[in-house]
This record gives sequence, C-alpha cells and structure tokens, in this order.
Amino acid sequence: MIWKIKPSLETLNKMTKNTMLAHLGIEFIAIGDEYITASMPVDHRTVQPFRLLHGGASVSLAESLGSVASQIVVSSMGIKVVGLEINANHLRTAKEGQTVFGTAKPIKIGKSIHVWNIEIKDDADEMVCISRLTVAILS
Repeated sequence: MIWKIKPSLETLNKMTKNTMLAHLGIEFIAIGDEYITASMPVDHRTVQPFRLLHGGASVSLAESLGSVASQIVVSSMGIKVVGLEINANHLRTAKEGQTVFGTAKPIKIGKSIHVWNIEIKDDADEMVCISRLTVAILS
C-alpha cells in the first residue's frame, strides 16, 4: 500500500469544500491500496461551447487526482506538494449529461518527486484522456 494513512472518502470529499474541485463537481469515489478515483459530471461547469467536455476540465480532474494522491502519500510527514508538470492526450470526447471517471496510479514515488498516470474514462468505460502528472515534494 502506498498510503501511510489511508483516508476515508468522506474525509477526502470534505476537504474539497470551497475549492475548484467542488466547483467542477469532482467527487472522490474510491481509494484502493495503490490508486485513487474521482468522478466529474460533464455539465455546464465542464463543457466547452459545443457542449462537449472541455479539455481543461479533464486536465483539472487529472491534476487534482495526482496532487491529492501525492499529498496523501506524504501527509504523515507534514510535507506539502505542488504540481510541477502535466500533459494530457485527449483521445475522445464526452458529451454533456455524461460522467467521467479519473483514476490516478503511481509511476514513481520518490523523495523529491512523484509521477502519476491518470486515466479518464466515460460512463461507457471508454478512454477519454490519458495524462501524466509530475509533483514536486516540498521539504
């Protein structure tokens, strides 16, 4: 297990109050031994003018998942984390009314950086976006 202290979903969702995650409707729905998953609605907050999922919303979901995952990994040490670099490949669209689900899994958990792979799928389990996030660990 990568988490020193595995938080509850209730704890994770409480910490999103008054943040961009809450504004976008991002909700943590699963946390396993080596992954964290959240959902995000494709609605008026997350679509572009053609009523399709905005790529920036996908990137926000990906960065939120990886950053929160890194913070959980180091939370018992009193250390903070910040996103350093993110990339995303938008593979297909999601339409308004759907829900997308992002899952972050570690590629590397080091002392100074963490690297996360984030897959975002639609409610038909089709890959919408693949992203990689590098997080700096602040000492």
